[in-house]
Amino acid sequence: MADLTCHPAHPSALVRAIETRVIGFDANWLRVRWRILGGGKLVVPAFAGKGRADDLWQTTCFELFLQEPEGAGYTEFNLSPSERWNAYDFTGRREGMTQRPMPREPECTMRKGSDIAVFDAAIPVGGLPQGPLRCAFTAVIEEEGGVKSYWALAHHADAPDFHDPACFTLQLAAPTAP
Repeated sequence: MADLTCHPAHPSALVRAIETRVIGFDANWLRVRWRILGGGKLVVPAFAGKGRADDLWQTTCFELFLQEPEGAGYTEFNLSPSERWNAYDFTGRREGMTQRPMPREPECTMRKGSDIAVFDAAIPVGGLPQGPLRCAFTAVIEEEGGVKSYWALAHHADAPDFHDPACFTLQLAAPTAP
């Protein structure tokens, strides 16, 4: 489990913590979870059906970045509670962006209570870069009233930058055998 930190220039209204974790990684799926504490005013995008979409980060969105340890390139997964998603490959920091081919669509599930919200995503292993991998969990959180906060494992600049290599602090272990 890893705790995300809110960027100090964009404080949340009520969200007090976001915990992330890999909840499963086998030959078929990488399963990841974001647990939001203080999600009472969380804006959850309306169901839009599965499919790729750009600009998901404009409202509540969960992101996972994966990078081979020695490479400059990386992959970004954008996952929305609306069930829309996208995956991009980059050749370098914010450079050479292309849409990443995926063998099938990720599965996204949002559960929201009065204080806690949980977002789970299952990403098909066939769409992941080859491991071992460094990873970064991030989240854009929109709360009622248009309050947006930006959460990452680390922040090193005056503005939020999820593409900062310093955010790739976690190691993703190899998948477990079925």
